[in-house]
Amino acid sequence: MLSAFFGGLVLAYAGMVGLCQGLERHYKQVWQRLPAPVLRRGLRLAGWASLAASFAASVAAWGWAMGPVGWFGLISLAGFALVMLLPYAPRLSLLLVPAGAFAWGLAWLIA
Repeated sequence: MLSAFFGGLVLAYAGMVGLCQGLERHYKQVWQRLPAPVLRRGLRLAGWASLAASFAASVAAWGWAMGPVGWFGLISLAGFALVMLLPYAPRLSLLLVPAGAFAWGLAWLIA
């Protein structure tokens, strides 16, 4: 159950990063250039897909009664973390996605 919760959090953060990087302003803030339109659409699609996977992980962890409520909490937590990191450490905000995925994999192996 803990790995499903942590997986939902990592996927929610990855989804928020994908949606954030799908915007020209935030992409330029991190990479100092404008994204191609295909890349923007791909990042947005990946962001929504990650949020959907986060919803599935939340429902798997808490069931249908509390899963959607927990999912909104995970989205809020992930969005808050991204909002706090993006102005001060934009590249670090992107590096937390693979680091979180690695930690999630370790938690899954241990559990």
